[in-house]
Amino acid sequence: MVVLAVLAISASLWFLLEPGWGAAVGCIFAIWLLWRHLANAVALLTWLRNPAQPVPNGSGPWEGVFAELHRVARTQRLEHERLTSAVTRFRSAGTAMPDAVVILDAENHIEWCNPMAERFLGIDIGKDVGQPIINLVRTPDFAAYLQQRAYGEPLELKLARSEELILSLRVIPYGQDQKLLLCRDVTQASRLETMRRDFVANVSHELKTPLTVVNGFLETLVDGRIKFTESRSREIFGTMQHQTDRMLRLVEDLLTLSALESSAGLSVEEEIDVGALLQGLHDEAAALSGGRHKLLVECDTPAVIVGSDAELRSAFGNLVANAIHYTPSGGEVRLSWHIRDGGDGEFTVSDSGVGIEPHHIPRLTERFYRIDQSRSRETGGTGLGLAIVKHVLTRHQATLEISSQPGRGSRFSAILPGRRLKSAVTRSQPIVLNVAQS
Repeated sequence: MVVLAVLAISASLWFLLEPGWGAAVGCIFAIWLLWRHLANAVALLTWLRNPAQPVPNGSGPWEGVFAELHRVARTQRLEHERLTSAVTRFRSAGTAMPDAVVILDAENHIEWCNPMAERFLGIDIGKDVGQPIINLVRTPDFAAYLQQRAYGEPLELKLARSEELILSLRVIPYGQDQKLLLCRDVTQASRLETMRRDFVANVSHELKTPLTVVNGFLETLVDGRIKFTESRSREIFGTMQHQTDRMLRLVEDLLTLSALESSAGLSVEEEIDVGALLQGLHDEAAALSGGRHKLLVECDTPAVIVGSDAELRSAFGNLVANAIHYTPSGGEVRLSWHIRDGGDGEFTVSDSGVGIEPHHIPRLTERFYRIDQSRSRETGGTGLGLAIVKHVLTRHQATLEISSQPGRGSRFSAILPGRRLKSAVTRSQPIVLNVAQS
């Protein structure tokens, strides 16, 4: 274009040297026309070097060219804005997801991840983009899962850096050899599944043992070839009755626990006099003890609890029964009630029994968890008592505090919130219950 302009100017100058004004005017017009084309061409070249700038306005025959360029540029700009908005929405959605999301390229390098991936997998989005994912998740099972290229089933992984975290990982291929890595926290689900399996195994075991005993005696009695003395028969039937009672207690506790778990909240809320409640618990303890223990009951602050009388009696009764069963003859079991400084009520059962090792305490409220399997069965326990206590207290917005030392006894305290307490009916003298039995 520049060469043509130079030639046109040279020709125009030659014509100017010739006589005749017509030739001069024609040359000037030709020069002006070529200059316009040159200016439009320079403007186009400048814009092409930086398309981010607005498209310049053309003139003459260039006007249509620049108008078409303006339309194309506007279409591309709108498409770019649309794609940018879509990417922004995708990233916002990925950021808000409760699961970890990682975008990997064909070589399994990290292209992007959301905050949950940073939390679960230890990725730093500011530093680790472009890094191979296997450099950060250093688990042989995960590396093999990526290499097999068969992603039909998810991979369940327990990370070495966090023994408490169990992840379910799934890879979804898409696009040009890209992959979407999804990670879900299944720790709680895995624990629940483990608890379910343990629960079924424990129930089966707890029922199998007494059923085996009863069935063995029944087979012997049905056979008829063995004759038993009257005392031996009484012993056999007594053992069968004991094992049957054990199964009945287990079934009753299972039904109680099931009812507590399936019920959303308290169906009935009553006013329970603490003094009367403690007196009833003392009578039950005396019957269980059979005079083998020293029983003390203390109630220094009369009060009324608002809640389920049946549930609280069951929960507190389980605490009392455990204290009796795990305290040797001649030991002491103390039931007490008082109001804490903050206004909460505290019901406590303490004993001078065998005590509990510290590592057992966090698991005591698990179903069928036993410290000593043989001793628990000797005492007739089902392994569900403290699980029932925990559920009852939770339904009353209460908590259970446990402290114990081996050989020095245990202390179980049920802490009820102050909003569930009312002052006792005014009497001429406050109630101070202190019943002792030795």
